[in-house]
Amino acid sequence: MQNKSAELMKVAVTGASGFIGSALTHKLCEKGYDVRGVVRLKERLLNPNSRLEIFGVGEINSDTNWGDALKGIDVVIHLAARVHMMKETDPDPLAVFRYVNVAGTKRLAIMAAKAGVRRFVFLSSLSVNGSVTHEQPFTEEDDLHPQNPYALSKLEAEKVLHSISAESGMEVVIIRAPLVYGPGVKANFLRMVEVVNRGIPLPLASVNNRRSFIYLDNLVDAIIRCIEHPAAANQTFLVSDGQDISTPELIRMIARAMGKKARLFPCPVSFLKMIGNVAGKSAETERLTGSLWIDSAKIRRELSWTPPFTMEQGIRKTADWFKRQF
Repeated sequence: MQNKSAELMKVAVTGASGFIGSALTHKLCEKGYDVRGVVRLKERLLNPNSRLEIFGVGEINSDTNWGDALKGIDVVIHLAARVHMMKETDPDPLAVFRYVNVAGTKRLAIMAAKAGVRRFVFLSSLSVNGSVTHEQPFTEEDDLHPQNPYALSKLEAEKVLHSISAESGMEVVIIRAPLVYGPGVKANFLRMVEVVNRGIPLPLASVNNRRSFIYLDNLVDAIIRCIEHPAAANQTFLVSDGQDISTPELIRMIARAMGKKARLFPCPVSFLKMIGNVAGKSAETERLTGSLWIDSAKIRRELSWTPPFTMEQGIRKTADWFKRQF
């Protein structure tokens, strides 16, 4: 994609009311882009400013009408997705993930290419690579081993986008991110902050793993670099804070930011895994005790990208938000 100043570039962001989308649209507007925030329900996107248009498109699937939302758009950033859920209730989860994440993405990409969109940035997931690492971090060159329906749907969406790109000439950029944290975070990371805040003792002092994370504003910065940099075209990037730490180190970092004491005591990891299996919590135990880390050298090298915030800064901003909210 040829260089084009922010003042002249029109960007559409799907999932603009979400955790990542709201932060991204705010930063894009701040940088001078004309932004279209695309959401299912128009009234869900709050606090618009003069540079932000809001479009509601309803449910995302193979029939979604993206026409009006794509008029005059140079770049699409596709964040909207059906996300992985710990307690899946659908009898055929792969089918519903494919319905939104594969068929919905395909529909958007085809319409985007026909509308003249020049670059399509897709937020995928590190889970496409796999759910655990051992001696080496994941890289963009590794064989892919998605382990659940969500991860498989993200990989299938990536393949669909590459196919549409080859046929249409629309540039595609794939970003695979690990767990994202920051103000507004929910699910597992929020629960961990809550546990640390309450001073609950945790049997994790003996865990010696290595995990990658990315602070929300670092991810937003990486996405914007993938909009702007010509060398991002048709590339896949793994992104992280670059500070890969163990679960006990993360808990201590959160505790320092909260002004609390980390209450950790030792327990054999094998025993934790056994208890997790008995309790039907093996996946949760693996996230606490296993390793999942990446080498983000490619985006740093090819796009000259450096995370603007350290992990300590990101954790502190997250802790400050938590103390204000709770």
